[in-house]
Amino acid sequence: MEGEAAHHVGRVLRAQIGQLYELSDGERVWLSRIESVGRDRVQFALVEELPAAQPSLDITLLLAVVKFDAFEWAIEKATELGVTTIVPLAAERSEKALLTAAAKRADRWKKVLLEASQQSRRVRLPALASLTSPEAAFPGRKDGARIILSERTDAPAIRKILRGQAEKSATLAIGPEGGWTESEFATAQRAGFQEASLGRLILRTETAVIAALASINYALTHE
Repeated sequence: MEGEAAHHVGRVLRAQIGQLYELSDGERVWLSRIESVGRDRVQFALVEELPAAQPSLDITLLLAVVKFDAFEWAIEKATELGVTTIVPLAAERSEKALLTAAAKRADRWKKVLLEASQQSRRVRLPALASLTSPEAAFPGRKDGARIILSERTDAPAIRKILRGQAEKSATLAIGPEGGWTESEFATAQRAGFQEASLGRLILRTETAVIAALASINYALTHE
């Protein structure tokens, strides 16, 4: 292990020779023993391969760009809740200044995903797609449960949408502050998305991410 990761293990965690760590290459997991610790290099010996559980549910999160502290908190928690793909969306009501700056945040967002994956002991990191529009993202989802969160009073509860579903994949679309526009709802509907409500209270984007993903995991994960 070299570079920033090695520095973190050696200097921040103060790892010692002989300590055991779990290492992953994104596909497999090994129990490993530290053999040497340098300034920016840690050498391990592989002791044994461990069982690597892969998620049984494939979840894509289409998330409108909001203020970066909230967005980063949301993708961190989405990673902990097992999302496999995150697609940042340039929704019509997303702040234009945030969309302009979003491209420069990709490396920062990948670091957030890495740290959240390590914390939650995920074998594989979520994929982070490039910023795209709802008009491009919605039609690209062809399989599984497709849900777009809605604040409209006639939107059915998410539990009703998920009841009885046996899908192995799901796509969840969550809009920006101010919600989706009528044209975005129409595009989603044509692409097979169903509107769903999380209740009468208006939730912040990052809160809605946790509540909706927890509901999807509960309803669709059968382990």
